[in-house]
Amino acid sequence: MSKCVFFVTCPKGVEYLLGDELRTFGLETVRNAPAGVWVEGELEAGYRACLWSRLANRVILNIAEVDAGNGDAMYEGVLGVDWTQHIPEKGSFRVTFLGQNQAIRNTQFGAQRVKDGIVDGFRAKGAARPAVDAKNPDVTISARLNRNRLSIGVDLSGHSLHMRGYRTDKGIAPLKENLAAALLMRSGWPEIAGQGGDFVDPMCGSGTLLIEAAMMALDIAPGRRQERFGFEKWPGHQPEVWLALRQEAERRAHEGKQGRIPRFAGFDQDSRVIATAWKNIERAGLDGVVHVEARAVQEFTVEGQWSERGLVLTNPPYGERLSERKELSGLYQALGDAVKQSVPGWRLGVFTGAPEFGKSVGLRSFKQYKLFNGKLPAQLLLFEVAEENAMTPREPDVPGEIRPRIANEERAAMLRNRLKKNMKTIGQWARKQGIGCYRLYDADMPEYALAIDIYEGRVHVQEYAAPKSVDERAARERLAEALAVIPDVLGIERSDLVCKQRQRQAGTQQYEKQAASGEFFTVHEHGCLLRVNLKDYLDTGLFLDHRPVRHWIQQNARGKRFLNLFCYTGAASVHAAVGGASRSLSLDMSKTYVNWARENLALNDADPKKHMVEQADCLAWLAEKPAADQRFDLIFMDPPTFSNSARMAGVLDIQRDHATLIQQAMARLTSDGLLIFSNNFRRFRLDEALEEEFAVEEVSRSTLDKDFQRNPRIHRCWHIRHKV
Repeated sequence: MSKCVFFVTCPKGVEYLLGDELRTFGLETVRNAPAGVWVEGELEAGYRACLWSRLANRVILNIAEVDAGNGDAMYEGVLGVDWTQHIPEKGSFRVTFLGQNQAIRNTQFGAQRVKDGIVDGFRAKGAARPAVDAKNPDVTISARLNRNRLSIGVDLSGHSLHMRGYRTDKGIAPLKENLAAALLMRSGWPEIAGQGGDFVDPMCGSGTLLIEAAMMALDIAPGRRQERFGFEKWPGHQPEVWLALRQEAERRAHEGKQGRIPRFAGFDQDSRVIATAWKNIERAGLDGVVHVEARAVQEFTVEGQWSERGLVLTNPPYGERLSERKELSGLYQALGDAVKQSVPGWRLGVFTGAPEFGKSVGLRSFKQYKLFNGKLPAQLLLFEVAEENAMTPREPDVPGEIRPRIANEERAAMLRNRLKKNMKTIGQWARKQGIGCYRLYDADMPEYALAIDIYEGRVHVQEYAAPKSVDERAARERLAEALAVIPDVLGIERSDLVCKQRQRQAGTQQYEKQAASGEFFTVHEHGCLLRVNLKDYLDTGLFLDHRPVRHWIQQNARGKRFLNLFCYTGAASVHAAVGGASRSLSLDMSKTYVNWARENLALNDADPKKHMVEQADCLAWLAEKPAADQRFDLIFMDPPTFSNSARMAGVLDIQRDHATLIQQAMARLTSDGLLIFSNNFRRFRLDEALEEEFAVEEVSRSTLDKDFQRNPRIHRCWHIRHKV
């Protein structure tokens, strides 16, 4: 057999562990890549990876690399591959496409060009065209774009290998099977099991860690119960080699149960997920091997003859709600107390998205591994359960829950005086203007890098992330001082203050949920009613710096057709409706914010037939040819600086893409209409060609009220019209 090149994908953070595993199958590492490993070896080793890999998602046999500087070059490269060797004549296939570059920004477009190249390749050889089957194809072709090169391969797995077939019922927030296997390997379970150790998961959920641990200890191939793999109808398939591997897997599964079988026990306080775990255990063929029952962590104990050495591995709740996070410290402490009492001499592994609670376990962690649970950063904390490792459980330092206290009275007095001064200037100005939501303080003093916003008696504090040159402990100390000073100066209860840390955001992180309090309340702005939420998202639902822009829209919207692109919670649309706009259309790709915008409009008695909100990718919507009735007199467009949301057709880079967006928006604007274009990218430069094509006027200075004049770069704004 000749050497083949494979790309084997895996969860992020598992690449090196996967490389070690693949070497045991006879595959040599070529290089690591994000969420995958390039390897080479015989086809048999690729088959073995499909059957035996506990960590992989997909095993892709690489067949070609082609130029992909643009769509046409990519098509020509795909056309040059002899596809009759990889797709059965009159068979079916599908294409999975990942990646983007400057020329190919849409994965659907990329996949279509690859499909065209494959189909036309068959026609060029005079062969019958294969069918495209997105659900159940004979062969899956994987196309992965990296810069200007496209890697093309046959997906030998055909499905994600993390799906072993035993878990059709899931618990709450289940671990994927291959991530569970990675945790077991990092925890040293193969070695502990080899030494006769046992396994317990005291918060087992649907039982994934237990099942993976048992399959590992009993030498059961994770792909043993799969009915079909992606290579079985591939023309290059070698059935004899595959049959031998299947027979070997059956033999090893039989032999794995001949020696001492470790004890496996799982507990969970939710009897419903225990019922799910039992079903999963039965489907995995492990009934009689793995035992689960409903029991709280506080009641955790092992009874009977258990090994002196073993592993306790668990994935506790992370605590999305603030109230839950306050309870987590007690949960982690209860876990630590239980293992110290019940299984001294064992190892404890805790996989958590809230690693700060590891201090509450009451043991010193000897190893920490950074991994991801889906997209969520998480850590695996390892502890040896021994008296010499015991420590007093400590309350964690949780962001947003810093205990208010003053360490330096002189420094705190400086902040107190500045806030009092701002209350006399900005506060009095806001009251005279009838403004209830405004910025009181914006990093006025370098010692306190905060933004403090007033929302009609409630306070929203954002801590700007300190530079690396500033000691983290000192930064937390100053934040604690601020949290002590602010309620005192402003005369509010501490429960009316919400604190968050503001960092540079990527993609749609600024819109992602931070908590789940559901605490909305209504504020007033120039006669409009708007719902805000200070806790659940990084932003509150109301961009205070755009208040003058919204007011201008309200004053100039009467009788006009208004379009709000990237509308967020629709505040500008509310101002347009209240200002007498004849109709409006608001677009955003987030279902959460589309619903929020509808609620804001309903709160102001806007007619939903005239003032519509739709969930849409603004990039794709603008790229479409406008219908005759899709013209607007007034358009507001305030796009994010950057977005690579999975819902979008492409990647948005405002500096790179703004000229196209503006030109497309202007195509929707009436001849005497106005486009208000704004963004908050601090290094933004408007394309000079736009000023030659349209009448452009920068109005940034006039769109900043008194509370934002200390920070004139918070946004920039232009009025753009068609030239007469």
